Amino acid sequence: MQRVLVAGSSGAGKSTLAAELARRRRLRYTELDSLFHGPGWVPRPQFEGDVQALAAGDRWVTEWQYGQVRPLLLARADTLVWLDYPRRTVMHRVLRRSARRALLREPIFNGNTEGIRDWLDPEHPIRWAWSTHAQVRSKVLAALEQRPDLTLVRLNSPAQARRWLATI
Repeated sequence: MQRVLVAGSSGAGKSTLAAELARRRRLRYTELDSLFHGPGWVPRPQFEGDVQALAAGDRWVTEWQYGQVRPLLLARADTLVWLDYPRRTVMHRVLRRSARRALLREPIFNGNTEGIRDWLDPEHPIRWAWSTHAQVRSKVLAALEQRPDLTLVRLNSPAQARRWLATI
């Protein structure tokens, strides 16, 4: 486990698990959202180049998201951790996280914050999690067909993820 992707629906806990896995395995963790979003939620033009540099490294953990860089990351990964949580679990988590961020005005990445009005945006994590939840499965299964050598760790609940991390 040297180059690890963490897949799952928006709000499943990809970033949290990836950061903890990186800490335990002493791997470099890079949050893809922080590479993609610049200040004011403007996409960073250097995003793909930054991801290419990340993928070229020998030891890393990151989330498997953003369609334009998924193939690049998949080509270099040796392990895919799949947070295959039920929709109700994901929705509970993403709602709780978004409410906390909006109410506390927590800075997220590159100084961005989330407000309640942002929830109306079709690409807001709450709406994104609902509308794309079923698509994650097909993307993961397609990745496994493309990369049968990839080690898969499929976790079906947050409790199972905690137990798995405890073994690392």
